[in-house]
Parts: sequence; C-alpha cells; structure tokens
Amino acid sequence: MRIFLALAACLATALLVLWLKGGLVSVAPTGDATPDRTPPPAGAQGAAPAAPPPPGGSATPPHPSTATPPPAVPSAGDGPLLLPVQGIDLAQLHDTFSDARSEGRMHDAIDIMAAQGTPVLAVADGTVEKLFDSERGGLTVYQFDRTGRLAYYYAHLQRYADGLAEGQPLTRGQVIGYVGATGNASAEAPHLHFAIFVLGPERRWWEGEAVNPYPILRGEAPLP
Repeated sequence: MRIFLALAACLATALLVLWLKGGLVSVAPTGDATPDRTPPPAGAQGAAPAAPPPPGGSATPPHPSTATPPPAVPSAGDGPLLLPVQGIDLAQLHDTFSDARSEGRMHDAIDIMAAQGTPVLAVADGTVEKLFDSERGGLTVYQFDRTGRLAYYYAHLQRYADGLAEGQPLTRGQVIGYVGATGNASAEAPHLHFAIFVLGPERRWWEGEAVNPYPILRGEAPLP
C-alpha cells in the first residue's frame, strides 16, 4: 500500500510539472497587430527607427549589416501573391480576418502560425515603404506594390533581414524578416500577422482600407 501511494504521488508531481511548463496546454495566437493609424511626426519618414522595445514587448532590433538579404525558396500557392511564410502551404492558412479584437475592432488580417525564426517572404515585387516598431505589431514592415496602390503589412517579426532598409526594392520571394512574437503577440504562439491595404491617393503607409488576404492568398479572389 505504501509503495502504491508513493508511486501515485510521483505521478501527480510529474503531471503538475508538465502542466506548469505548458506541456499540457494548447496556445492560440493572442496578438492584435492592427497597425497604428496615428500620422507620423514631421521628419519621421527617414531610416528605420532604433526605438527601444515597446512596454511588455520583446522586439529585437534589426541587424546593422548592410548585406543583401538572401533569396528564398518560394512557398506553394496558386494565388496572385506568394505565401509570406516559407514552408507554409495553403492548408495551413486560417481565415481570421473578421475575428474580434479589443475596443470593438476587427482583426483585419490573418495570422500565419510558424516557428520562431522562420523566414518571412515578400509576397510580390515592390518597395519597402516603412520599417516601424509599434506597440501592438512589434517589428513591422510596410511594403508598397509596384504601383503604389496596395500596401502589404508584416508584423510581430523577430528581426528584419540583414540590410533591409526603407526605399529598398523588393523581389517576390525575397526574405524580409523572420517570424517572431514582438509587440503584443504571445511568446508561446509566434506567428506572422499579414494584412493588405488599398491605399488612398495620398499613398500614406499608416492609412488604407483593409481587404481580406485569405481568399487572395488561396487564389480564390483577385487582388483588389
């Protein structure tokens, strides 16, 4: 009887340790990387900011290297845009565009789950319009398409690709950063927050009308 009780106590202790370490807990993304809509102060359109991480965030500053980002192996996809996370296929996408967020807002983007450090790829040819460290989105990239009519928004990056800079031309499939959990994303659920915005005539990176990336990436809808 004493041996049985001792074994039961050991088993209970082991289960408690696993639960505390998260081994028995399934974690879903909780980040809300809705882009900041406050116009930047005068002169803010310069080089990438070197601001400290936002409170509660874990932003990693971009590497100072000026090397050209390496080419990437494109992910599978039949849509007009490349899937922005290397190694992810269409079956792994989930439509979270209309999910509710705080203060009565909608998500206006999709979250693509991937391991920390997975390469993030430019979905199309274009230009780096803004590198921004935001409270919600952490390290972010705003890419304009070649026409300047659409903006592609990548958030929660672990870090930027070496040498990435504002004004730099981008090629479809080029590595621009790496999946992370900066900003208000959960450290236990790293992911890329990806959004598409139709820009107004002023072509402002902080303004635009959100469109659902999910059917576009899947080839079920054209670009707006």
